[in-house]
Amino acid sequence: MTTAQHDHATLDARAHDLDRAHVFHSWSAQGALDPMVVAGGLGCHVWDHAGNRYLDFSSQLVNVNIGHQHPAVVAAITEQAALLTTISPPTAHLARGEAARRITDRAPEGMNKVFFTNGGADANENAVRMARLHTGRDKVVSTYRSYHGNTGSAVVATGDWRRVPNEYARGHVHVFGPYLYRSEFWATTPEEECERALRHLSRVIECEGPGSIAAVLLETIPGTAGVLMPPPGYLAGVRRLCDAHGIVLVLDEVMAGFGRTGEWFAFDAFDADQGGVRPDLITFAKGVNSGYVPVGGVVISDEIAADFDEAVFPGGLTYSGHPLAAASIVGALDAMESEGIVANAQRIGAEVLGPGLQALADKHPVVGEVRGTGVFWAIELVADEATREPVPAALVARAKKEMLARGLLPFAADNRIHAVPPCVVTDDETAQALSIYDDVLTILDEEIR
Repeated sequence: MTTAQHDHATLDARAHDLDRAHVFHSWSAQGALDPMVVAGGLGCHVWDHAGNRYLDFSSQLVNVNIGHQHPAVVAAITEQAALLTTISPPTAHLARGEAARRITDRAPEGMNKVFFTNGGADANENAVRMARLHTGRDKVVSTYRSYHGNTGSAVVATGDWRRVPNEYARGHVHVFGPYLYRSEFWATTPEEECERALRHLSRVIECEGPGSIAAVLLETIPGTAGVLMPPPGYLAGVRRLCDAHGIVLVLDEVMAGFGRTGEWFAFDAFDADQGGVRPDLITFAKGVNSGYVPVGGVVISDEIAADFDEAVFPGGLTYSGHPLAAASIVGALDAMESEGIVANAQRIGAEVLGPGLQALADKHPVVGEVRGTGVFWAIELVADEATREPVPAALVARAKKEMLARGLLPFAADNRIHAVPPCVVTDDETAQALSIYDDVLTILDEEIR
């Protein structure tokens, strides 16, 4: 080992030791943690101090849409930091206004205001607050297969296991959304799944009392729950139900928005034959600036925004519309537009990643289904193709270990591997990842025989 290699290994060890001594990690039992050290990144790669490189097919937490260290975003933050690092929310600030305009320019007509937050969870928190104030109602309907964040109402709106130890907020009701591969409705076609999921939602609304429901809160495409693509007509059907009962429709685009699906907003791709889908509130974070500075927000319909022309909105955050965050949004969205990054995500999904994953599904018995769009895909792993029994957690852990050993940084959840690279991923990088998936799936095939 050279002196330089020794010094770099020492830095990795120090980073690891400091983390274990002083950092308390989310969603984890602390004692057994062995965190990966990351020293730097560029584009679709990250590396440690010793120079071990990994192709990032996790986009970290499915948020680094523009890739690591994009020079336009770094420059926007640097320039703003040299001018003004922070200012309070009541002021008018050019970067904040420019960021809001770029977001609303891509939103549906009649959505002209943005309330900035510090991330996706408090975006959903404030969307729920707005819906309750607008309707004078209390209940929020969301799905069991969902994740909306880790704040008071957002985590209770969440449907997965993280809700259960955190159920302190009031007025939350859960339903099953569409998921044909593991249908709760005995459906065998997308049409049946759509019709029956909408009927289920309609009956829950009726039984809960439509006049008590403020909002239906949905991830446009549930992400952490498995990249669950809504069948044709489902989102438009939810919109009709909300309209029929005066319920606010909130679409959570925190993970799916700003390029991830090959669209600026994921809902742009759905139900055009039925007039498209226009939510009343849109929540966002992650891809709007690829997480370079913490930020999120709510895009607000003109009708709901008008409620607060005279009445005070009872919410606020010290760092709402923070100048560095706002500048990073401007830098990110301008670069994504000028460099065709959203179009690249759409092309990669349609021509390279999607077909490649389907070929792996056809080849490997351990793959029950692949689904997705753009650079937003899930590989569902099963121990038995006929029964669709999920593979055990130990086998998913083995898959993660094997991928890391081959230089691929994966995103795993439950019995799935999510293929979620940055939107700037190239054909060659995608081919490299598909080859590694192929190798690892071959190992898993042997394990389930």
